[in-house]
Amino acid sequence: MNLPLLLHFLSPQSCVFPSNRSCPDSGPGQSQSSARSLAGADHPLAHCPPRAGKKQRYHFTRGGSGSEKLEPWQPYGAADVPLAEVLRHLGLCWRYFLWWYKKTRQEKKYPFIDLLSAVPLQQIYGCPLGGIGGGTITRGWRGEFCRWQLNPGIYHYETVIADQFTVCLRRKGLTVYQQVLSVERPRTLQDWNWGYCGHYAFYHALYPRAWTVYELPGQNVVLTCRQVSPVIPHDYQDSSLPVGVFIWEVENGNDEDVEVSIMFSLQNGTGTKEDKRGGHWNEPFAFEKEGTRVAGVVLHHCTPVNPFSLAISAREKAGTRVSHFTAFNPTGSGKEVWQDLLQDGQLDSPAGESAPTEKGEVVAAAVCASCAVPARGHGTLELALAWDMPRVHFGSKEKLHLRRYTRYFSSEGDAAPALSHYALTRYEEWEKKIEEWQKPILENSQLPPWYKSALFNELYFLTDGGTIWVELPPDCCAEDVQGPAGAGLSQLLPVLREYGRFAYLEGQEYRMYNTYDVHFYASFALIMLWPKLQISLQYDIAVTVVNEDVQLRQYLMGGETAQVKLKNVVPHDIGEPGDEPWQRVNAYLVHDTANWKDLNLKFVLQVYRDYYLTQDSLYLQDMWPVCQAVMESELKFDKDNDGLIENGGFADQTYDAWVVTGASAYCGGLWLAAVCMMCKMAEVLGDRETMQKYSAILQKGKESFERLLWNGKYYNYDSSGNVTSRSIMSDQCAGQWFLGACDLDQGQFEVFPKSHVASALRTVFEKNVLGFAGGTMGAVNGMMPTGAADTSSVQSKEVWVGVVYALAATMIQEGLVEEGFHTAEGCYRTVWEKLGMAFQTPEAYCEKKVYRSLAYMRPLSIWSMQLALERRAARAPAPPAQAGAPRP
Repeated sequence: MNLPLLLHFLSPQSCVFPSNRSCPDSGPGQSQSSARSLAGADHPLAHCPPRAGKKQRYHFTRGGSGSEKLEPWQPYGAADVPLAEVLRHLGLCWRYFLWWYKKTRQEKKYPFIDLLSAVPLQQIYGCPLGGIGGGTITRGWRGEFCRWQLNPGIYHYETVIADQFTVCLRRKGLTVYQQVLSVERPRTLQDWNWGYCGHYAFYHALYPRAWTVYELPGQNVVLTCRQVSPVIPHDYQDSSLPVGVFIWEVENGNDEDVEVSIMFSLQNGTGTKEDKRGGHWNEPFAFEKEGTRVAGVVLHHCTPVNPFSLAISAREKAGTRVSHFTAFNPTGSGKEVWQDLLQDGQLDSPAGESAPTEKGEVVAAAVCASCAVPARGHGTLELALAWDMPRVHFGSKEKLHLRRYTRYFSSEGDAAPALSHYALTRYEEWEKKIEEWQKPILENSQLPPWYKSALFNELYFLTDGGTIWVELPPDCCAEDVQGPAGAGLSQLLPVLREYGRFAYLEGQEYRMYNTYDVHFYASFALIMLWPKLQISLQYDIAVTVVNEDVQLRQYLMGGETAQVKLKNVVPHDIGEPGDEPWQRVNAYLVHDTANWKDLNLKFVLQVYRDYYLTQDSLYLQDMWPVCQAVMESELKFDKDNDGLIENGGFADQTYDAWVVTGASAYCGGLWLAAVCMMCKMAEVLGDRETMQKYSAILQKGKESFERLLWNGKYYNYDSSGNVTSRSIMSDQCAGQWFLGACDLDQGQFEVFPKSHVASALRTVFEKNVLGFAGGTMGAVNGMMPTGAADTSSVQSKEVWVGVVYALAATMIQEGLVEEGFHTAEGCYRTVWEKLGMAFQTPEAYCEKKVYRSLAYMRPLSIWSMQLALERRAARAPAPPAQAGAPRP
């Protein structure tokens, strides 16, 4: 789903990352370079990576040794919209403004897309903290805590300046060095020593871990902070936990011992006005279990809706001392904390809780871990951040939901100490599992380094996509989740009871949960890594298919009034965080998506793909009647009974601003792939009658598709005969993509002639990839045969990152491996290196310094590339002993 870009002319321009500042050689305490150049990365499996000189560079990396500048791109705005398009969509813009005003000004709610308050581009983000569905906190690559998503689907983009790590070094009983490990020079906490020189720091990220290396100038001491979150494939317990661990490795290069202290300070809140509402308070804690003691401070944030607590803590062990400062004012000078640490490398550890804050006050706390590091030796300090918002309401406040992790920890809001202890005693086990998962890919020398970085780092969106994972209520019965129509799904309740309900946003700016036309691309990450969450999501979609919402509403694109949800059609989404997801679906109201051509097909394609990869026969049996229902609904779009559906002359699919008329490569290809899979599912289930029905449709449809769309080199965009009907669409082989992923692309189930597929992909590579931006930015969505970009739509001239990764996967499936990697590499280089959009990969960008929709779901499709590589390797014959390694 992509709201027509014509609306984006309402958006303000985004903020641009500030220019470099100089970093003199005079030592610490000076202003720093913005530290943007790529430094030599190290092997991420090493617990204490070296600072430079390694050959492998498959991290996302930021270092301070160079002066490369990130380009200041802007969100799609008024200057990018052709006048003719503006005039043609004045009604749309007016209807959107009236709706936006009512939603934001009268109802005081977040709109599902807020075009008047675009999220500013900040080229600062690093690896987010936290597991799946419990909220996330993002730590930037310069060390700041700068993006917060604790309330489901709601983001705050504030850097909270008090949230810092500070190092104190002592020799022979005297403090010789004390420095906030931040490049900032804020107006608050003036008594702290700010301005750490960025030239001495390097950041490396390979999700879900990150490393920050600090060389302490003049001290011959190196700190490496290793950040770990419990994001572990096929783990449905620890992967749900809202925690992050910071392991500080200390390397003492001196000939004398040094005492090292790391202080972790944190403000009570997320940097919003809620921090000053009053009633917040802190208290120290110590939690001991199984012989291990963890101590720290819990910060209670007492909001009327969705209250939460934060906990900062450290692990006590032989040779490690843990101390704390219960409460200080983060808007003051900070002298009391700074001097306390400076005096002896520890904090005073007062007993008792702090007084609740008054309105207008803000409170913070600090925890310090200290150890002695021998000459030429190493030491380790372990600290953690946990947060606990167990009971959540969405915007409507109608239902109370318990997060997934409450299955294992208390749901009463008092779990932060236990979560902290669990994290600090289990993180080594998490790292071992993460290494076992990532190591075969990282050590595969046939895979390019950029691909390894992209493959793992794009997974950030599974946790940081406004993700929510909740439990079913204990007293929930089948009728409660099936809806009034009754879905008749025998495994629905067992699946949801065992694995809960999972939802993630289309994008951080496009706030709709489980947007299905986009999830179609992203779903490969789930089915390959957490397949039970994909199955759970599919059951929720299946329930909505058989139900309807008869309420009428006006749609923004054409102004027509229609039903919110029709029966036996797949919804666009399962709702928005500002309302009540699962209960009220289809938050998207630009188009009436009951007339979209791709949603029903994408459900069928995912059902068989899921079955093929999991061999879950009960799932297939449950979904079979639903697949039949949606395909019956889809058949009405075959107006001329030629076995091929027709598009309706408007933007009736995921490219929702790109008009398509008649038979089309995209929807027609998806249709034929879905018909093929219906035949295959009928064969598996022994449904001879249905198999015969769809086999006949498939035979007619294949002939029609080739006759109407094949032009000898590729498949035309559509059969309308318009000027742009011969446009070369980069996504024209989407149906073949799914068929290949399920080994249904050859033999009796071959739908598209192999020679035609290969020719189409080579044409796309020649025109849409190499013929666009010098072949360095991926594949543009549409290209004319003349070599000029298709400018008939604002979307046809964009690059969609998730579509490019899917295209690359299709190329790999068809043996065009080098072309596939070249195509995908353009997107990675553009987003992660050229534009500095780390951990906020957008949906789209143009050739000319314009992007759209930061932090988007679709790029998770890169995991289909990995599936294609794995399937290709499994089919390849073993090479002769003397032949060397085969190509990937």
